[in-house]
This record gives sequence, structure tokens and C-alpha cells, in this order.
Amino acid sequence: MLPRVTIDHVQARDGAELVSANLASIALHEPWVSPCRDFASFQGYLARCDGDRSIGFIARERESNRIVGVVNLSEIVRGFFQSAYMGYYAVAGMNGRGLMREAVSLVVTHAFTELGLHRIEANIQPDNAPSRALVQRLGFRQEGFSPRYLKIKGEWRDHERWAILAEEWKG
Repeated sequence: MLPRVTIDHVQARDGAELVSANLASIALHEPWVSPCRDFASFQGYLARCDGDRSIGFIARERESNRIVGVVNLSEIVRGFFQSAYMGYYAVAGMNGRGLMREAVSLVVTHAFTELGLHRIEANIQPDNAPSRALVQRLGFRQEGFSPRYLKIKGEWRDHERWAILAEEWKG
């Protein structure tokens, strides 16, 4: 059975639709993430997604081709580490149906098989129950707690560290 979701590297042609979806999703994203909400911030995001140290994936519902959300692999380190951080968010109207679970699963599989990574780490704010539940369902384990770990919207926020290794991934 085909997945309900497809993933593809973010491209310039995604800009208008992604910005529009993010603007419509402010209530869903607050206070967890601040994704691109104008053309200039989208261009910055696109430039950071260089395919080497950072890869942005746009997840789309296969049936409608609508954006489901975004999954990012960042700070990709090669050599002895073979690791990356993963961040993700859904867009309003597409959330709550398990589509982001599929999207994240596809990206993790891609990271372990196509990119040859060994470890994926997701840092999640403790009160973000939907994101915590998503990684738990996919088999990530909680490794620790990082106080004041990331600065989001001008505030240092606590995060839980969740990770999975290639040999643990069941896809």
C-alpha cells in the first residue's frame, strides 16, 4: 500500500504555498515554532537547505498534493558521527490524521538508507504533547533534558532530547 504522503526537497516553487500555509497555521505553531511567513524568510530557509548540512523536506498529501507539513534535517555531521537533528511541523487543516507521522517516518528512512546517517535527534519542548507522541510512536527514545536549549521567538526554551539509531529503526 502506498503511503498517503510524499516527501521532496524544498524548492523555490514551494514558496508561495508554504508561506500561505504557515500564515494559516499560526495558532497551531505557537509557541513551538516560527516558520517562514513571508517571501524573504522563505528565501533564507531555502538558502539554508543546501543539501549538505541541512535538508528541508516538504511533505504533501499524495491524493490532493496539498502541503501536510515540513521535516528538516539540520546540522548534518559526517565522519565518525553520521548524525543530524530533525525538526518538523504540520500545517493547519492537515494535522491530526497521522500524515506527519508518515512524513517523519519517510524522512527518517531516507536519512538512514539514502544519506547513510547513524543517528537522528529531535529536540522537543516538554509541553508539546503532539510532537512528543509522534516520536514515541516511531520508536525514538528520550535521552535527556536540556534546560534553556533553543532560543525561540526571543526566549530560551527547555527541550527534551529524543533520538533513534539506524539499527533501532523499524521504519
